[in-house]
Formats: sequence, C-alpha cells, structure tokens
Amino acid sequence: MNKTKGAEGPVTILAIESSCDETSCAICRDGEILSNVIAGQKVHEQYGGVVPELASRAHLQNIVPVVDMALKKAGCELTSLTAIAFTQSPGLIGSLLVGSQFAKSLALSLDIPLLAVHHMQAHVLANLIPQAKPSFPFLCLTVSGGHTQIVLAISPLQMEVIGETLDDAAGEAFDKSAKLLGLPYPGGPLIDKYAREGNASKYNFPEPQIPGLNFSFSGLKTAILYFLQEQTGQDPDFIQKNLPDICASIQGRIISILLNKLKKAAKQTGVRDLCIAGGVSANSGLREAFRELGKQQGWNTFIPPFEYCTDNAGMIAITAYHKYLAGEETPLSVSASARAEW
Repeated sequence: MNKTKGAEGPVTILAIESSCDETSCAICRDGEILSNVIAGQKVHEQYGGVVPELASRAHLQNIVPVVDMALKKAGCELTSLTAIAFTQSPGLIGSLLVGSQFAKSLALSLDIPLLAVHHMQAHVLANLIPQAKPSFPFLCLTVSGGHTQIVLAISPLQMEVIGETLDDAAGEAFDKSAKLLGLPYPGGPLIDKYAREGNASKYNFPEPQIPGLNFSFSGLKTAILYFLQEQTGQDPDFIQKNLPDICASIQGRIISILLNKLKKAAKQTGVRDLCIAGGVSANSGLREAFRELGKQQGWNTFIPPFEYCTDNAGMIAITAYHKYLAGEETPLSVSASARAEW
C-alpha cells in the first residue's frame, strides 16, 4: 500500500463511524472537519432500544448515501483522499462490520492507508475539533450510554483511564430511569427536557459511596425504582403530577455523581484543563453544571459542539489525523471488535 500518497499536499481523511445506530461519514483536511454527515435510525424507537440486527441492515442502506453526501459537502473527490479511517471498537459487532468492511474495501481500491480508531479515544479527541482546544495533559469525563470514564489524556495517542463505572453507564441510568417514568426511547434527552422545569432538590436520591475515582449507577437505578413503586402505590398519578421535579432530581443526582468524581480526579492529578465528551455531554444540565464547577475550581473547561458529542465520524476523523501524523497504519487484515481495549 502506498504510504506516501498525499504526503506532499494536504492530509485528507475520510472517516466512517458505525458502532451503534448512527451511520456517519466525515471528511477531515489537515485537522479541520469539512463535513460530518450523520444518518440516524428511527426504526428502534418502537422497541425501546437499539435492535442489533435492524441496526446492521440500516447501516447497509445508509452507508453509500452518507459517504457520497460527505464527499459532496466537503467538495472532495475520492482521488484526493490520503487515508480512510473507521471505528474498529467497541460497539455492536454487526454494525462495526458494515463500516469496517466498507472502509477496508475503499482503502484497498484507492491504494491508500487504512486507520482503525477506538471509539472512546475518539470521543476524548472530539475536544480537539473546535478552535478552543485543551492543552495536554487534560482530563476528560467521557459519558455515554455504554461508558462512563475519567481519562487522563497525556497526548493525542497516549491516554490512561483513571476512573470508570463498575456496573452501569450514566447514559444507561438516564435511559432506564426514563423507561421507569414511562417516557419513550431514547429517554435521556426527555429527562433533560423536563428537568429544566423542575426542582432538583425535591427528591433526594442516594449518591453511591464508591472509593477512588470509579463510578456505580446500579444502586441509584434501584433506589429510583423503589421510590416510584412506593409513590405510585399511594397515588397512581404521582409520576404524571410530579414529572418535572422527578426528572430534575434524577438528573441532578447523576450529574453530582459525575462531577464529584471529576473534581476528585482534578485534585489528585493537578490538571487544570478539563473536558467532557460522549453522548451524555449533550445534556444541558451537565454542561451548565460542569461550566459552573469549572469557574468555582479555576479550571479551563471545554465541551465539544453538540454534533460532536453523540456518535459521529468527525471525532473518528480527528483521531485518525493524529494517527496518520504519527506514522500509524492499520493492516487490511484487521478485524472489528465489540469490546477491544484501548
């Protein structure tokens, strides 16, 4: 494979993200995102969660149109590409295979390098897309439906997970709480919506006392379940009458769990540049509380724009760009993996 193609001109990378139920393609040129196209999948709403088989089929339908649109929006031709990047892990294996096989085929046909990207590393580096960027080393609270981690980023390609959930992720706590409240999938954004109208101090849900920098959300979910069972046993209309306050109280507790651990991590490491990333970082309550805590602690705080918080190829592209600059290349024999380590 030709490793030097495009070396004398701009570095232009086409990136594909297909780890779950969004099919996305982005074009990155010299570290600037020229396009970031995302196709969602509404088919899962009626099932209350992502159905892996249906997700894979939708990726097969979406990937060619999405790639074509990303190229057109960027004003880019296939012949001008320097490398092809894709999400290798973690995620739904069927969904990952669609993106990885497409990426490998495209790289092979164009005779240009292939770059495999870890999804969670990409979430962290989404903070390098905006003009205002953190300086290394920085801490990143990465929160999504499947992961909750505190990551110490020493350089673009050197990271250490210093705290993570021992059971459920914060995004899962949001979505399962929403399901208990009778809200449709995806319920996390709806909790955020109703929480804006509620009183976060109305109901006091417990904060798990987990040592170190790790998280736990299973106990909180159980406490919410028992609370709702008790209250609706006394008044069947309790949830309907108090929905904003319940949502605000649930969201407030999840946010306090996250930010108390992040505050502890900042104190232990002495790092002053702090970021959040991942799908839950789109939550307005978390964003506001994170900025406010940053002001109190004297941190430099950074949050990616909304389009780079949820799963997207822009974050895959910026990660691949740094890998390319470091001389990395992935062999075509690479396999997608549902749970590969960093």
